Amino acid sequence: MIFQSDSFVVSFIKDQIAEFKFTVPGSVNKLSQQTLSDCHQAIKELAQRDDIKGMVFTSDKDHFIVGADIFEFLPTFQRPEEELIGWIKNATDVFDALEDLPFPTLSAVNGMALGGGCEWILTTDFRVASETAKIGLPETKLGIMPGFGGTVRLPRLIGADNAMTWITTGQENRANDALKVGAVDAVVAGEKLLDACVGMLEQAIAGKLNWQQRRAQKQAPLKMNKVEQGMSFAMAEGLVMGKTKGHYPAPIMAVKTIKAAANMSRDEAMALENANFAKLAKTQEAAALTGIFLADQYIKGKAKKLAKGSDTQINQAAVLGAGIMGGGIAYQSAYKGTPIIMKDINQGALDLGMGEAAKLLGKKVKRGHMSMEKMVGVLGKIKPTLNDADVQAADIVVEAVVENPNVKKAVLSDLEKSMPKGTVLTSNTSTIRIDELATALDNPEKFCGMHFFNPVPRMPLVEIIRGEKTSQETVNAVVDYALKLGKSPIVVNDCPGFFVNRVLFPYFAGFSKMVSEGVSFAKIDKVMENIFGWPMGPAYLLDVVGIDTAFHCTGVMADGFPERMARQEKDPVTIMANAERFGQKNGKGFYSYAPDRRGRLKKSQDAQALELIAPLFDSEKELDKQEIIDRCMIPMINEVLLCLQENIVASPQEADMALVYGIGFPPFRGGVFRYLDQIGLANFVAAADKYAHLGAIYQVSDETRQWAEQGRVFYQVEGQ
Repeated sequence: MIFQSDSFVVSFIKDQIAEFKFTVPGSVNKLSQQTLSDCHQAIKELAQRDDIKGMVFTSDKDHFIVGADIFEFLPTFQRPEEELIGWIKNATDVFDALEDLPFPTLSAVNGMALGGGCEWILTTDFRVASETAKIGLPETKLGIMPGFGGTVRLPRLIGADNAMTWITTGQENRANDALKVGAVDAVVAGEKLLDACVGMLEQAIAGKLNWQQRRAQKQAPLKMNKVEQGMSFAMAEGLVMGKTKGHYPAPIMAVKTIKAAANMSRDEAMALENANFAKLAKTQEAAALTGIFLADQYIKGKAKKLAKGSDTQINQAAVLGAGIMGGGIAYQSAYKGTPIIMKDINQGALDLGMGEAAKLLGKKVKRGHMSMEKMVGVLGKIKPTLNDADVQAADIVVEAVVENPNVKKAVLSDLEKSMPKGTVLTSNTSTIRIDELATALDNPEKFCGMHFFNPVPRMPLVEIIRGEKTSQETVNAVVDYALKLGKSPIVVNDCPGFFVNRVLFPYFAGFSKMVSEGVSFAKIDKVMENIFGWPMGPAYLLDVVGIDTAFHCTGVMADGFPERMARQEKDPVTIMANAERFGQKNGKGFYSYAPDRRGRLKKSQDAQALELIAPLFDSEKELDKQEIIDRCMIPMINEVLLCLQENIVASPQEADMALVYGIGFPPFRGGVFRYLDQIGLANFVAAADKYAHLGAIYQVSDETRQWAEQGRVFYQVEGQ
């Protein structure tokens, strides 16, 4: 034993080759402040020894290091900027000391090496990865950038263009992809990892691998002339700004940091990285994005706790209806390992569903992310059938037939009578109350809602809707199944539209009212996308959802909340629906759609759409950008507040994550409740009062007004 702490053990493994093994308490290795402090002390002592000729860094867990301990580091971000610079320099000094050890060093990368874990391996002279390793710098997803030398070492190791792609996207890179760009030196099978590392170190010790040259490369200016630098950094800045529209300061700051440090020595570049990291850590965007990370951890922890409480074994699933949603559910279940029966009354629908699954899996095979054998195995887990009796083998059934309460009730009633006692029944309804559907059942305690979002393979959210008579065991079992699907389940209580659609339709109503007054729907879309940050403006989103679907849902919401959500007399959605302009599904809605060269639907202005809505108003109307934002967002925010007050959703964290994961609420704003914290609840109430004359959707509740007077905040500390 050479050195030991709570976080690592250093010992000889062969002929003056030492192993520095991370053994951080817990399920994964994280870099805490104590771990870094202990590492610094150990590195200082190791540098003084003359009996070590090489060192390999390893992990005692399935992953190398998953990053810094964000829960511990976030309070540090509350310090003044100057203090923060000093703190981050103390941390980066540890990495510099590691890089300066007087003997060759190598990282044995098993599993994930992300964030600080990736920056750790960048300091060593060599890196060998297992075949399943993933390496990346995801800090920009948290509104910050690499702060332990990532912007300094990675460009010098794999080139500025590759490094800027890695850092600005925050992507996780598979081992073979990392090998192609030079981020690792070799990829081997997991069981051969340590032997391969020792062998490479022995070559370095013997002088067959020039480790000093590798180290010097990381500490020198970038090998790019001025012309190359100009082209590379200008292109990167343009791509980042085009993608982020200026809403995310971290990616562009990372590019500018790499650019400014291109001709600097390591120490100069590290000082620049320290300063720019500190600037980002103090931004609202960092608070919002780190808040999303913590809220995601919160909902995952809550879901895992519920799933552990389930006594139901789900070994076989079934979905009724092989449409877009049913087919997507079948694909997701099979891909994640739970066999599923896909039942429909139409062979053509079954063929379509299986074809879609094959297409999705085929893309994975083409990209090299899946073998053909595995693809065949996944498809084999989907059993398409026209036979009702086949469904009886299922432990859980997802009903995904047409969105009609009478049809759903009949299907669920027949299903309950034919299924073994104890089978969990769910409905993938998007708006119909679970309590209404449950009236068709003899055992409503075994039934709940399971609302997926389209497209199922890409959308992370699943709303689990608890009816009045739904048992806790049923909720636990459905949450367990959702987790097995790789989804983020959030449990909400029953009401028309549940949570996500209930708060979405007032947003659409605010949009529709502006259009009926003569405001350009294209301008509204532009403001809500480019200024507020939605991925799609309301008109575009309606086209994607489907105008006919939105029209139907508006009726359900109007019946459920007649005071706030009654159909408008002059309604552009009704006009589009009556004209059979259903959006992307038939190529025409507020916009017209045609495939581009890649086969993706591209929208364009449509004169007929403008003609259809022209009779709604006497003349066109101009509103400033903030008024457009207020008139769209205030109705949604009001409804979100009501859902918390009525216990439809249990917490601000669950509400915010449902909005981000379900409808793409701008992540850099962190969700409605974090947005309210940032603008101030009293300021929101004052803004809403300006528009109270427009109707009930703009009028705040008495409880909201009381919260504002009390100075209520929903997240007690920024970033938590």
